[in-house]
Amino acid sequence: MNTLQLFELMIAILPVIIGLHYLANRLGLPPAVPLLAGGCLMAFLPGLPAFSPDPELILVIFLPPLLIDGAWGISVRYLRKHIIGITSLAVGAVLFTTLVVAVVTHWLFPSLPWAACAALGAIVSPPDAVSARAVLQQVKLPRRVLMLLEGESLLNDATGLVLFRFAVAAAITGAFSTTQALGSFAVLALGGAAIGAAVGVAWVLIGRRLQDEYLVITSALLVSWAAYILAERLHVSGVIATVIAGMICGTNQYKVFTAAGRVRGIAFWTVTVFLMETAVFMLIGLSLRGVVERIGGFGMALEQMAVPVLSILLALLVARFAWIFLSDGAISLCRLLGMRRYTPLGARGALVLGWAGVRGVVTLALALSLPEDFPGRDFILVSAFAVILCTVLVQGTTLGLLIRWTGLVPPESDKPRLSMSEAEAALMQVQLQVVQSRAYDGEGKLIHPQMLEQYKKKASVYTNYAGKESVLMPTVHAHFDVVLEAIAAAHAELIRLHKVGDIDEHTLVELQKNLDLEELTAIAIRA
Repeated sequence: MNTLQLFELMIAILPVIIGLHYLANRLGLPPAVPLLAGGCLMAFLPGLPAFSPDPELILVIFLPPLLIDGAWGISVRYLRKHIIGITSLAVGAVLFTTLVVAVVTHWLFPSLPWAACAALGAIVSPPDAVSARAVLQQVKLPRRVLMLLEGESLLNDATGLVLFRFAVAAAITGAFSTTQALGSFAVLALGGAAIGAAVGVAWVLIGRRLQDEYLVITSALLVSWAAYILAERLHVSGVIATVIAGMICGTNQYKVFTAAGRVRGIAFWTVTVFLMETAVFMLIGLSLRGVVERIGGFGMALEQMAVPVLSILLALLVARFAWIFLSDGAISLCRLLGMRRYTPLGARGALVLGWAGVRGVVTLALALSLPEDFPGRDFILVSAFAVILCTVLVQGTTLGLLIRWTGLVPPESDKPRLSMSEAEAALMQVQLQVVQSRAYDGEGKLIHPQMLEQYKKKASVYTNYAGKESVLMPTVHAHFDVVLEAIAAAHAELIRLHKVGDIDEHTLVELQKNLDLEELTAIAIRA
């Protein structure tokens, strides 16, 4: 497939994406499900050239912006609170699952080198951030379970990539060092974190000085690729670098973006992420044809590989459930022994957490990046694709049913101290205090009567203003100078409420939208 054909294919995918996404909304399915199925069907359309993606190119194009989108909105406070559980999943579960898959693979194919078996384990072990988010958007989970899944999917790729690289090197050279692997993982993780922090801080410092909303939005888009590519060039973890940069930028976004920048940036970023997310699943589906042709067709795959692949899928599922339930059991045992710092998830939470391990683009890219002469490459490719298909199509479609069946609902403790209406009341009190303090001059004379009336009944202000623009313009300027100051005070109070934990991210985002719209309206009228 040449460059022109690839471009034409991407254009042809767009109406298919619209149709399949619309179908998913009508059927109440995770969008990833029909998109992946549609890509698989498109792959075998007569006359369509075979799609053979460059795995490195796919990763560098799609992974950084999708990773940073997840990291941008994640709660750093809750991430820090659940860091042990997230680390257990992102590192411990991946290592354990890799080991289990490697043992099962070697049992199925005794002649296959242990390093090749470990490579397969590393490829299929880490759940994918893109796939996980595509599924989790459709369900409502307790905050702790959701934070564990989001944190795991953002950080576990680094563990899988390190294991994969060492397994491939061991298969080719025949040498492996546990000490060297551990040291390399530490360097990759710490180096990636340092690069991500540097890029994130640099964006905050530069973004505050750009003073142009379009430049700020563009610079925010570049952060993901800057962190990822720079880290990979320096041979540290691009995944961790992107996540850390995203968290820093997300935490400081209110210092960089103006109200107009936030409104336009959210609109631009939402569409960009939507197109990338949907395109990823279509491209995964389109890759099926190359995998099938390489192994000699569906008949050959079913005849020779069906049972081994199903064994790998079962091993993958059992290993994840075993790790999660054993970890939860260890926490329960610690509580019985008097160590009550941590609370177990319980059987229902552990069941949902285990079933939510969905694989995607990283698994496919790693499998496709194997050298042509790598031992067992055909079986690894088929297994990787089967894992993606089964986890997205089966686990993705049934996760909501499982949550309803278990009766897992967010506990009362998940609710923030203030509700939406209470937070709105708090912001209004702050604005009213500013207006009252500025509505009178030093002698106690009321100088902004329309402003006080506006906060009592806004409609009357617009009625009094209509038709009297030229006469009231000096007063309007003074009026909206105070309005903008009141909005700034409300914005500061909103950030404070979120920082101390009185409101959650949803309340923060929704009320920030309201304040941004108020600010844009005030600026437009004042001008």
